[in-house]
Amino acid sequence: MPIQALPLQLINQIAAGEVIERPASIVKELVENSLDAGAVQVDIDLEQGGIRLCRVRDDGCGIPPEELELALARHATSKISSLEDLEHVASLGFRGEALPSIAAVSRLRLISRPPDQPQAWALELLDNAAAELQPAAGSTGTTVEMRDLFYNVPARRRFLRTERTEFQHIETVVRQLALARPHVAFHVSHNGKSVLRLPAIEPGDNGFARIAALLGSEFADQSIYFEHSAGGMSLHGWLARPTYSRSRTDLQFLTLNGRVVHDRVVANAVRQAYSDVLFHGRHPAWVLYLEMDPARVDVNAHPAKHEVRFRDSRPVHDFVRRSLEAALAETRPAVPDASPLSASARPSPASYFQAPVRQVGLDLGAIAGSVAAAVREPLSAYAATAPADATDVPPLGYAVAYLHGVYILARNQAGLVIVDAHAAHERVTYERLKQSYIERQALQRQPLLIPVRVSVAATEADFAESRQAELADLGLLVDRSGPEQLTLREVPALLRDGDVAGLLRDVLSDLRETGGSQLIEAQTMNLLATMACHGAVRANRELDMAEMNALLRAMEQTERSDQCNHGRPTWLQLSMQDLDRLFQRGR
Repeated sequence: MPIQALPLQLINQIAAGEVIERPASIVKELVENSLDAGAVQVDIDLEQGGIRLCRVRDDGCGIPPEELELALARHATSKISSLEDLEHVASLGFRGEALPSIAAVSRLRLISRPPDQPQAWALELLDNAAAELQPAAGSTGTTVEMRDLFYNVPARRRFLRTERTEFQHIETVVRQLALARPHVAFHVSHNGKSVLRLPAIEPGDNGFARIAALLGSEFADQSIYFEHSAGGMSLHGWLARPTYSRSRTDLQFLTLNGRVVHDRVVANAVRQAYSDVLFHGRHPAWVLYLEMDPARVDVNAHPAKHEVRFRDSRPVHDFVRRSLEAALAETRPAVPDASPLSASARPSPASYFQAPVRQVGLDLGAIAGSVAAAVREPLSAYAATAPADATDVPPLGYAVAYLHGVYILARNQAGLVIVDAHAAHERVTYERLKQSYIERQALQRQPLLIPVRVSVAATEADFAESRQAELADLGLLVDRSGPEQLTLREVPALLRDGDVAGLLRDVLSDLRETGGSQLIEAQTMNLLATMACHGAVRANRELDMAEMNALLRAMEQTERSDQCNHGRPTWLQLSMQDLDRLFQRGR
């Protein structure tokens, strides 16, 4: 076939193949346009899962009548005008493809009224032929009405799922957008029935009500709200407590400059921040709002704008990880209210029934004696003096009994505290080991008696040669000994007995993907965690009253002491109201 220009209709339908996958794609594009227009109220009306009808109304700035026809043209937008604008884009949509792409595969009607216009104006677009501009009834804002999706592309229509499935996809999109913009009210109706109504949160509100409405009250009750700013970036959001872990990554949401995206750099940073407090194979739940200079992130890296690319990912990774580590470090016993605690303030009982953690053997000779001594420190080293004022009761109270050599029973202001002695001591010991290790120069290198030759791809060898200084900072002294071979001469002292060749390959992979690596630190912490587990008090070892109270005071002073190194809860509060309910008192 000779080279020829494609018809406009076919061009728009090809573009629609990238932009419009299903009704949920249309809802996403139209609602994003509404949010860019400054809307504070968005109404979405659907019929047959959005296939027959998808109408989005907003109270935004509207479109002047003389620009309505241009709004339906390809690559026409009010959001960018130059390459400089594209590099600093802060709006959700900016390509000018959404409306013409939707119109190419459906029947589209556009109604809009700016605040300075006495009436609204309507324009219809069918097969890329715009009808005459007509006056219409309508309030300030814009309404986009899409009917009969893929009526002219039967092959695409056959790929649509059932009405229920398509509506579920739309609901997911709306919930994500509602999470990203809590100050905007949303209302969704399906087949004439109201299915979702979310009022806007008040200025200054941290969004607890919106989080509870979208993700459930259990997630909201089990979450920690935090805020942190540094290096021109700000981060706030909700982190679920480790005891509220999930088997899937279905409750993980990242909003970057108001845009819901998926990013491996941030996901990796969150996973590392939770590494000390989660069971293997479990996933944390979180909602994060990251704000940064738009020039430092490329939002044009994905056709549907689901993913972004950071100009420099390393500072972003470190900022997120350290912010979350600081927030999670505060999960320690706090002073209880004098009133009984509600059930929602306690860890979920379902989280107690987890698979047992199998500990591997550990060569204690590989650990410096000064660090290992921290494990053997007796519990009595922690202060456990009685208070001068009898009403001054610490968060975990004072021990009254030791049940079957496993659980410490203590009494505090709220009622009864039950502590898993082994899990609690394991966390306390682990945190002390980490601190001791950090204070004694964490990355001491150990020369290998016989250097290890590691076969890699030529590109990996080139990369390792260019990053020798960074590898040395991580404790790995590496030379290039051939086109596809590296020689490892020194490794971190604590990891010398492990798989050093595999460690080097994994570190190189991390460096190439995220610009840095925490594998050395992670493996070192794993060793210290194993030491802490072996050094913690064992079941059936009798503790006297002073030792039990000492452990309670140590927990109150230790970061992350609400759970052990594997994510199991270390203590449980039962209020007097809980106990009365168990024994049916007052009935």
